[in-house]
Amino acid sequence: MFKRLIISLLVGFILINSAGINTASAQTKNTGKENYTIIPESPAPGEPVTVAATVEIKEVQLIVNGKQAAKAKAFSVPAEGSQPGFTAAIFAVPSTTEPGSAVIRLINNSGVLREIPVTIAHREFRSETLTLNPSLTSLVADPNPERTAESERLWEILVTTGSEVYHTDKFILPILATRRTSQFGTRRINAYSDGRRVTSIHAGVDFGVPTGSQVRASGRGKIILSRMRILTGNSVIIEHAPGIYTIYYHLDSVIAKENTIVETGELIGLSGSTGFSTGPHLHWELRISTENADPDIFVSRPLLDKTLIISKLYE
Repeated sequence: MFKRLIISLLVGFILINSAGINTASAQTKNTGKENYTIIPESPAPGEPVTVAATVEIKEVQLIVNGKQAAKAKAFSVPAEGSQPGFTAAIFAVPSTTEPGSAVIRLINNSGVLREIPVTIAHREFRSETLTLNPSLTSLVADPNPERTAESERLWEILVTTGSEVYHTDKFILPILATRRTSQFGTRRINAYSDGRRVTSIHAGVDFGVPTGSQVRASGRGKIILSRMRILTGNSVIIEHAPGIYTIYYHLDSVIAKENTIVETGELIGLSGSTGFSTGPHLHWELRISTENADPDIFVSRPLLDKTLIISKLYE
């Protein structure tokens, strides 16, 4: 009888302890009334990441090796019909992030609400060398106060996080041509005409197209900038959601007007080779909370997949 009692107590202890471990593990994404989801669960460098919650969050941070690698302000997605609302934030894993363990930190007005472990996947990027003539070398390397002012204005745009969600669906490619002359994240060596070699990372995708090809908005949004710039030539920037922008550079001419709303597929300009360009092409770029992200990813999946998010949060 005594032995049976001891065995029963041991078994009960093991079951209780085991249940405690399982509950703690589940709390990273589901804590009763506070549910969280991450899409995708194991992102790669350059990939956008959506974090959604059933409770209010203020900011989301990506922590790698104890340091903040990326962050994004959260925004509210209101209920629509039979679909419940939620809070969301979208950030991009920097293309320079090493694969391995990381943490996504959820923050509210009281501080850190939750830390969720994730694994950054491995990704390879191409490399290339651009040989620049004296004119292009001067354009990019010589001091120019106007160019500096343009860079500061661009940064002001990219750090601005509004509250309007103009687009939630997939992006379309901005041009019909499929030939690409440079990929997202390509590690570049710019060979200056004076012998210097400067490294950089290509922030977008380049389509090799003739001058005058039609360039269309990848998604619905607000035209934040549509003008000539020194380095990027005729340029258009569209805001699609809080902190999320697509960028179109080196256009021969711009058609879109600043502070207007454009629909998906609407003509915004014609391709060209203006600014710092070695030939006719379209540079297409995606910025999320200032960070460069691979724009092709939102061609294959929605910018904000409400149905998937709600199914993960509530079901």
